[in-house]
Amino acid sequence: MPVPVPRQRAIPAVESGQAQDARTTTDTYDPQDERPTTDRPDANANAVQNDAQSAERDQETPSDDAAHASAPADRDATGLTILVIEDDPAGSLSIPEVPDAAGKPIRVRTARNLTEAERLLTDDVSCVLLDLALPVSKPDRAEPEHHDELRTLRHLLRLAPRRAVLALTTSGDAERGAEAVRVGAQDYLLRDELDSRLLGRAIRYAVERKRADIAQQGLTESRLRAQENARLERGLLPKPLLDGSPLRFAARYRPGRSRALLGGDFYDTVRTPDGTVHAMIGDVCGHGPDEAALGVELRIAWRALTFAGLCGDELLSTLQQVLEHERADEEIFATLCTVDISPDGRRAGLCLAGHPAPLIATPGRPAVLLPYENNGPALGLLPKARWPRMQVELGPSWSLMLYTDGLIEGRIGQGRQRLGQDGMVEMIRRRRAQGLTGEGLLEAAMNEVRDLNGGDLTDDVAVLLLDR
Repeated sequence: MPVPVPRQRAIPAVESGQAQDARTTTDTYDPQDERPTTDRPDANANAVQNDAQSAERDQETPSDDAAHASAPADRDATGLTILVIEDDPAGSLSIPEVPDAAGKPIRVRTARNLTEAERLLTDDVSCVLLDLALPVSKPDRAEPEHHDELRTLRHLLRLAPRRAVLALTTSGDAERGAEAVRVGAQDYLLRDELDSRLLGRAIRYAVERKRADIAQQGLTESRLRAQENARLERGLLPKPLLDGSPLRFAARYRPGRSRALLGGDFYDTVRTPDGTVHAMIGDVCGHGPDEAALGVELRIAWRALTFAGLCGDELLSTLQQVLEHERADEEIFATLCTVDISPDGRRAGLCLAGHPAPLIATPGRPAVLLPYENNGPALGLLPKARWPRMQVELGPSWSLMLYTDGLIEGRIGQGRQRLGQDGMVEMIRRRRAQGLTGEGLLEAAMNEVRDLNGGDLTDDVAVLLLDR
């Protein structure tokens, strides 16, 4: 097997015969076995042992992106590692002895091009020193022509997006160094002015600045995600349009514990010009932004179709067409409950599409579930399904509660038993007996369900309450 040609680098501690006390270790790339090897063929046993220990540390370092978040703490414990990329075989670039802020040795690796650098960019590398005099890589169609001389730098930035990058240039080409910073490098250095103090400070500054940039990027992404959540929430949980109606409205929504975005639960309430109050609540199967977006579309479509005069089976059939055209997967479906309350408030039409029946409570009588014998299938399951509209008597005074299955699927204690509809009905009866109504009733019910579950629920919960 061919023997790799060693590359020399000036290291003061080694040149002065103090190899065992050297503060800097140098690696080079061996194209035969693709591993860092000691730079000098006659290195002593102590240097070989140091390299073996370094290799063990490299193998113990996680390689996935998630490990980068904890990498700074690990690097602080073992010292910094830098990668120098320059192609001068004579070794004109002298890397002085450089300790980090804690006085620990900064380990140095060298590569002659980006191909070698990519293999040496293990997770323990904190900083990359790139010689801007390195030959320009092959053109990239995605890059503008006027940045040709910094194409290699941009390639490196894409290759190592979480590493600090220092650009090396000459005193006569400082403008290119400044341009490198504008492109994305943390700083630039003049190679003919390098010394231990300047280089060590520049490396530490670049590493800390990169960490700050990554943290700021994370905060920006969190803010953007929060804005997306707010937009989705406004779409899923709109303000009711009940102007002119004597009915009182209350609602609560609580997302499940493990999602960054709201789930697929949605509801709406509107009053049409004839005085009829229409209410609905629905749940798209699954969780995440796609389901939430589909829920918003179904809610908006329901509101538009309701104002257009559609009701019952005709409305639900049209909503199913919307779902079938907008869903990302044919297995996605949605449950729905719609109620249209007559202008006098004494009667209502009820349609159920695979959804739990609403609960009604009247003065002097315990809360009960509305009939659900004619429950139709969920939207998106059967192409030619029908949803019968049931007529129910409400009476002169009542409270009507619509909810999603997250309210009844929470567990009770440590076992597998769930609250269920019977348990929910009993809970509402007890809370009403305590005198709770409206917002207070919903808040108490949501908190009790969470407590019975022993913590946050795994599914979203939406509850809507209309009182007369």
